[in-house]
Amino acid sequence: YKSLGANYTTYNPRKYFSLKDIVPTEVDNYYRYKKVHGYVHDEAAAMIGTSCNAGIFSNAEDLCKLFMMYQNYGRYHTRSILDSATVAEFTRYQYESEMNRRGLGFDKPLLEYDADLAYVAKSASRASFGHSGFTGTMAWADPEHHIVFIFLSNRVYPNREQRNIYNLNVRPRLHQAVYDQLMSADDHE
Repeated sequence: YKSLGANYTTYNPRKYFSLKDIVPTEVDNYYRYKKVHGYVHDEAAAMIGTSCNAGIFSNAEDLCKLFMMYQNYGRYHTRSILDSATVAEFTRYQYESEMNRRGLGFDKPLLEYDADLAYVAKSASRASFGHSGFTGTMAWADPEHHIVFIFLSNRVYPNREQRNIYNLNVRPRLHQAVYDQLMSADDHE
């Protein structure tokens, strides 16, 4: 992350930053029975301590740098950070013939758009990829349209019973609003 200048992206942030700079995740009445603040939210990852499946903390600026690098297949500005073939492999549909929308490292848009099931914008290209988290966050890159979308939220504070981010389709609607605005701007040029 340092090679990107992503200085606020880390696991176990309370080791490096003041709690006043870290948003609390949840008042956990299920597993830890305390406020989760600066630790991974995912219970399985918490048992391990540090696990790559969950628990990375960041801010919007750092995530934008990271996803811009992914969108550019490993390049950030003039630097090559990751091998382009590796990024391409991790961001492509892996089992499309079996109707699986997943990549190796990222989610992909549904193979056939369905508004009731969609978690990304209808306008997101098939080349796009990203991740949406249990706590409500979403980071998505679309190399075809040159869009990086970062949405940081916390639907589980104060507790995980909060479901409006899903019920109201907040993430796909906001994501689509970005596409609509950019497409509208293109039409006026």
